[in-house]
This record gives sequence, structure tokens and C-alpha cells, in this order.
Amino acid sequence: MHKARKEMAKVLPEIDVILEVIDARIPWSSVNPMLAEIAKHKPVLRVLTKSDLADKTRTDQWLEFFSQDEQRDALAISTKDPARYKEIPDRLKGLVTTTATPRLKPRVAMVVGIPNVGKSTLINKLTGKVVAKTGNEPAITKRQQLIVLNETWNLRDTPGVLWPKVENEASGFRLAATGAIRDTAMDSAEVASYLLDHLCADYGASLRSRYGEDLPLSDSILALEFIGKKRGCVGGGALVDFDRAGRLLLQEYRDGLLGGITLETPAMRSREIRETEQRLAKLSEKKEARKERKTRERASNRAKKSSNKR
Repeated sequence: MHKARKEMAKVLPEIDVILEVIDARIPWSSVNPMLAEIAKHKPVLRVLTKSDLADKTRTDQWLEFFSQDEQRDALAISTKDPARYKEIPDRLKGLVTTTATPRLKPRVAMVVGIPNVGKSTLINKLTGKVVAKTGNEPAITKRQQLIVLNETWNLRDTPGVLWPKVENEASGFRLAATGAIRDTAMDSAEVASYLLDHLCADYGASLRSRYGEDLPLSDSILALEFIGKKRGCVGGGALVDFDRAGRLLLQEYRDGLLGGITLETPAMRSREIRETEQRLAKLSEKKEARKERKTRERASNRAKKSSNKR
């Protein structure tokens, strides 16, 4: 991640616009704050991929939110609607300031995004050929590459990277639920339970349509147990294997079998930013208090040693 950040910063002077690929199911958690730090003065086009798996009403809310600044634009796309990809070059052009002096070389758009968000698929769709490796797992792209889009635009593809530390715990669970984080990095049952907390509250009808009208919506653990029994995820002693049940639920969610679902809203983003800032402030206060206490203890110990010597 540190290496990728340095490589991005190194080529930024030659970049005209940032094309940030984000997941329409988690539009806030898939925006890279590391990029915001190093490229804050560049125009940005945010492309919300996998929009066919997202909640259309919430996608429209996010498109409006991301387009409030004149240097920012947003577009929702899906592999099921190839025509939408054709809008991207015009959107990029609209973000770049035109001048009277003709451009002697193509403009460059840096394509960035978290792992498994669909950057390579987007590039292949734009160029009309396979120039970037794709796969249904994180970290397929390993290094930067410059790709000719047309006579006026080049694309600089970059590896999908997460930032060093996800401060908002909820974002970590959402990233895991959508597959941006490898399944081996977090407990599947725990991630599925977190996902069910949201689905039971906001998409209960979709859940019951998939798993049965008797599915309990009041408790995520009970819901996961119900799904496990329903789908035969049962181990020794006729007990539900929560890991298997969790992996099954996550896969069906990722495959869109539960319907169009978006796990975040702009209002949720604002609330969680405040909560995260408050939590980090309290942690900082505790850290400073511990530091001061240790300083006092060391001073006290030195004083005792000095007194004993006398």
C-alpha cells in the first residue's frame, strides 16, 4: 500500500483527471481517503460499478452527493448496460478545463479504486479489448500500466489498494461483505451477521422472499441460524455451521440473489464520520493520559532512587 501510494504521487503531475472506480453497494466505504490526500486538487469522476446489484433509489442519492462540486462528477454503470460506458470519455472531457492552445499529446486519466471493484473490467469495456486482467477476487492488477484509449485520452491503470487502517469499523465489515477484503482475513459468520443487521432492518422483504416468510428479522444471529438450517449448513449434533451459513449468505448477496441492495446512504456517511471522529478523539485522550501517567511514574521512580542513594 505504501509503495502504491508513492507510485501514484510520483505520476500525479502528468495526470489531468482522476477516474475513481467505487462500488455502488458501498459508495462511501469504497472511496479511498488516501487518494483524497494526495490528489485533492485534481478533478474527479467517480464511477459507481455494479449498479445492477445496488438499490437504485440510494444510487441516485449518491450520484447527486458526489456531483455537488464543479470539479466532481459521478456516473453509475453496470456490465448489463454497456451503453453507459460510452458516457465516460465525455464526462472526463467535461471535467478538464479547455484552452485555446491545441493539446499536443493525449490527456491522462488515472484509474484508481479498491480491490475487486471492477477497474480492469471498466478499462476493457472502454478500450473494446482485453488489456487488463480481471477476476472475481481482490488484487488482480499488480502494477501501473499506461493504456491508449483514443487519440485524445490515455488511461493509467493502478493496482487496487486499501488504505493502511480502516478507522470506521462498520466500513471494514462492509468492505468484507462485498469482497474487497479477502474472505480469509475476517470471520465469515461475523461478517454475515453484520450484513444481516442491515438487511433485516432495511431489506427484510427481500430476505424473506429468498429464505422464507418465517425468517426472523429481530436478531441477526437467529436469522443466520435459520438460513443455515434452511440450506443444510448443519454439522455434528445437528448444530448449524455458522461459518458455512455465513459464506453462503455472503456469496448470494455478492451474486445479487437478494435483489438490489446498498449498505450506505449519504446521511449515514455524515453520522458515522462524526462518530468515528469522536471515538478517535477519546482514544487520543486516553493515549495522552497514559503517556502523562508513565512520565509521572518515571519521574517518581527517579526521585525515589535519588533519595535512596542519599
